[in-house]
Amino acid sequence: MCGITGIYSPNSAVDPSTLFTMTKALCHRGPDDSDTYIDTRNDVGLGHTRLSIIDLSERGKQPMSNEAGTITVSYNGEIYNYREIRKELEQKGRIFVSDSDTEVLVQSYEEWGMECLHKFIGMFAFAIWDKRKQTLFLARDRAGVKPLYYYNENGLFLFASELKSIMRHPRFSKRISMDGLSLFFRYNYIKSPHTIFENTFKLEPGCWMSIKGDEIKKHRYWNIVDFYNMPPHPGTEDEIAEELEKILIDSFKYRLVSDVPVGLFLSGGVDSSIVAALLQKNASTPIKTFTIGFQDKKYDEAQYAREIARYLGTEHTEQYLSEDEMVDIAMKLPEIYDEPFGDISSIPTRLVSQIARRDVKVALSADGGDELFCGYTHYASYMKRISAFKKLPPPLRNAVGAGASFLTGERFETMMKLTGIGRMKKFTRKYSKMRGAVIGLNKGDKGAMFRSLRSGWNADEIEELLGKNPESDDNTFSEQFRAVEKNGELAGMLAADFGVWLPDDILTKVDRAAMSVGLESREPLLDHRLAEFTARIPMEYKYKNGEKKYILKKILEKHLPRKLFDRRKMGFAPPARSFLQGKFLHLVRDYLNVDVIKQDGIFNPDFFASEMNTFFKYGYNSNNIWRALVFQMWKEKWA
Repeated sequence: MCGITGIYSPNSAVDPSTLFTMTKALCHRGPDDSDTYIDTRNDVGLGHTRLSIIDLSERGKQPMSNEAGTITVSYNGEIYNYREIRKELEQKGRIFVSDSDTEVLVQSYEEWGMECLHKFIGMFAFAIWDKRKQTLFLARDRAGVKPLYYYNENGLFLFASELKSIMRHPRFSKRISMDGLSLFFRYNYIKSPHTIFENTFKLEPGCWMSIKGDEIKKHRYWNIVDFYNMPPHPGTEDEIAEELEKILIDSFKYRLVSDVPVGLFLSGGVDSSIVAALLQKNASTPIKTFTIGFQDKKYDEAQYAREIARYLGTEHTEQYLSEDEMVDIAMKLPEIYDEPFGDISSIPTRLVSQIARRDVKVALSADGGDELFCGYTHYASYMKRISAFKKLPPPLRNAVGAGASFLTGERFETMMKLTGIGRMKKFTRKYSKMRGAVIGLNKGDKGAMFRSLRSGWNADEIEELLGKNPESDDNTFSEQFRAVEKNGELAGMLAADFGVWLPDDILTKVDRAAMSVGLESREPLLDHRLAEFTARIPMEYKYKNGEKKYILKKILEKHLPRKLFDRRKMGFAPPARSFLQGKFLHLVRDYLNVDVIKQDGIFNPDFFASEMNTFFKYGYNSNNIWRALVFQMWKEKWA
């Protein structure tokens, strides 16, 4: 795992000191080494910081060039099957001088061009400068485990693993994107390809780009929707479970490829438990597992992780998160997440990364199971709402849709005021979410329904907050959903969450938290072969008789007593309300007081004052207040 950065500025020389500064900004991602490469004739510069995991010698140093010096790569991630690819290349007569997967990447590109991406099992983001073609290539792994940002304006193209590197270039323009900001307040994160800055983007998962002169082309080489649209696996439930277990074991073993110690984040849930169980079964020594807990038992899973670790015989480390530690980590969030990021579970994720880093340099994180195997509780409730709407006679359905279109959130709130209902804000927010869902369903756009129900502040509220309606820049959920909905609404939800929520929230959270302490995180449930196989598993084996992750639990109970893992899903987020009204209260008062809001001129002060009043009186919109606090802290640091 590493940090990558670079400059492509035709007709404008690359300044070595600027490239050095951009590279240095990523030293937390690669504390072991760093270097730069400049092609002075073509105005290209690549930077790299190294966290040594495979081939710890100088031969694994980057940026790395081929023998002729015509191809140079800066690469972040791991290609787990690099040994098999190396053998294939050696059979073609190629000679290697290192044991690194980076050299395999270089020679794979030489041999197959960008088609080499289809060979790789792994997580990666890389840049290749090809002198022969006078072209810069950028690529990102299929699921989006590794990040890649880019900036393009006035003949200057910049790229990096994190925005803080791009921001170090003196010609980078820090103009806040209202599209990006509205998406943040809607979802808690900023969906690809948008970012918080204008002319700055994320390369989407499963895509690669080519940049030559002022011509930029983007190519998608992988999308999970393609596999949802293939015929389902024809085998019986037992046959599919048997094949799935083989793929799981192979995927997990690949994530152990390393020249340094590897551990596992163990939450006690189904996903991390199956990783721990299958790895420990095939390990000769106890694997290292790490868990953190909360003092509030409603949010604490540490006791369950402890029982599972004891049963499996892992070498287990456990630590509880104190409120003072919460505040300390919260103050670091703007540095760790250099664009607004509102997932409050980033705080415990940072702490468990710190704990793991004391003992290991690589940790496995079992993300992706919910999106692949139907693990989220909201899937069932959304399906019930769709079913109820479908059962309405068409005339009544149209009438409900027309009524929802007319009765906006503002009109609904006015109606609540006239009735004298005190907590009208709570009812209004719930109504507005359902209104968006009903309008989407009435138009036949179930993706819009899903998008509305997944929102925090809804579109009407964001327009009131920012004077900007986010709808026109918000199609990815619907696109992913529509691409597979012929296979059922549940398939649409899974595909949408895999393509949007997973990379832009979950994987962003884990990557930045882990890399901020120099820890490589790996995602064994996001092997693309596993994702492709799972997409074709009949839905009734993922969600059967009301049981989520049915087939995954069927495999897990062969290795772990069901009573240890089969319980209500708890998640990994600390209680936002209690912290905002307790230990974080001074931050709320410092960053969200009315004078600061008016001076900034970004939020509608009257709307925001109303939201704050609602929070202090009732507390039910704490997640939205947390987002506002995160943005204000980020803005102080970076804007």
